[in-house]
Amino acid sequence: CLSSVSSDLLNIKVINVLVLCPQTCSEGFAYDRRGRQCIDVDECRVIPDACRGDMRCVNQNGGYLCLPRGLYSQPYRPESFVPGPPRSVEPSYPRVRGTAPCILGYTLAEDGTCNDIDECETNSHHCNPTQVCINTAGGYTCSCTEGYWLIGGQCHDIDECRYGYCQQLCANVAGSYSCSCNPGFVLNPDGRTCQDVDECEEEPCSHGCLNTYGSFMCNCDEGFELAADGTTCMDLDECSFSEFLCQNRCVNTPGSFTCICPPGYYVYEDGRSCEDYNECETGNNTCTVNQVCFNYQGGFTCLDPLQCPLPYVEVSDNQCMCAAENPQCRDKPFTILYRHMDLSSGRSVPADIFQMQATTRYPGAFYIFQIKSGNDGREFYMRQTSNVSATLVLTRPIKGPKVVVLDLEMVTVNNVINFRGSSIIRLTIYVSEHPF
Repeated sequence: CLSSVSSDLLNIKVINVLVLCPQTCSEGFAYDRRGRQCIDVDECRVIPDACRGDMRCVNQNGGYLCLPRGLYSQPYRPESFVPGPPRSVEPSYPRVRGTAPCILGYTLAEDGTCNDIDECETNSHHCNPTQVCINTAGGYTCSCTEGYWLIGGQCHDIDECRYGYCQQLCANVAGSYSCSCNPGFVLNPDGRTCQDVDECEEEPCSHGCLNTYGSFMCNCDEGFELAADGTTCMDLDECSFSEFLCQNRCVNTPGSFTCICPPGYYVYEDGRSCEDYNECETGNNTCTVNQVCFNYQGGFTCLDPLQCPLPYVEVSDNQCMCAAENPQCRDKPFTILYRHMDLSSGRSVPADIFQMQATTRYPGAFYIFQIKSGNDGREFYMRQTSNVSATLVLTRPIKGPKVVVLDLEMVTVNNVINFRGSSIIRLTIYVSEHPF
């Protein structure tokens, strides 16, 4: 609001006085939109029964006073004008005799001065029980304590919680408020804001701890899982997940597992498979110098020196021969060749496991391959692959440990010279106890 005031009185001139027009006013005033200024509120007219009892409401600028009505009913004593003693020059105004009474809210002291009456101290005020009396010059004011505001002449508690005084939790109390924090937070010294509590400093988790805003999370090492309480870690039994975790046997350990192999095997580099321990190569066997160590899956055996049955004679370390000129050899195989092999228990079928072939070929001759003995369970059969060779086929799984001895016969037939003879491979098969 810009106004220009000009006055020639007393040679005073005021020009362009800038006045700020407030939109809100302090307590006891109201904003006048037409005049664009704050004007006093007449509480004596607005507030019903602002003063109670034998008290009269007297409006003041920004407030009001409650004064006894008797002060307004006192009769007015006009002052007496007495002419003064003769003077050379008489004054142009009458002389006043006597003492004028003090204005309302003051009392006449012995020295003739007017002293303020403290209505609050003398308990002569008429403030409501919810109000606080504040003495003023010539009267008193009824106000409210901190945490209260004046509404309709009464002091009402201010609900500070409605205005977001607290960061998290707020509890309103009479004349004040109390702040508190959610779990996981602690109240700062300012009494209003909350600070996150690092619960991990108290080590609530059995393994790892991760602090979060207002809480925390526990995590577990590899091989463990979090229990229902959210803080304890329980071992995972990896062995119960699958029966194929280890090739042989799985043993659970805290946070992990271990694969165990049976005697005669060792755990392979992958930590799960079992590999045969070759006792013959490592020298970890009980064979004598005269014996031959034969290794098979999961074990070994000591082979004694070859002893050919009569009428056979030894022609090499693993072959016996029956001479044709010996009459006792007429219906017997010409040679017996000793062979050894190993086989895993429960091996999948069909499987080609051994091959047999004629080493000498005669013109006009043909060969017949067959299993002469040892195939009582019908687990094997001979499949001829050519005129001079055949393959031993495993047709049924064999469960070990077991030793199977097969006599594989090759019959040579030559009709040109009317010849029929045979040779034997005595095959000893060591079936392991385990399928690996």
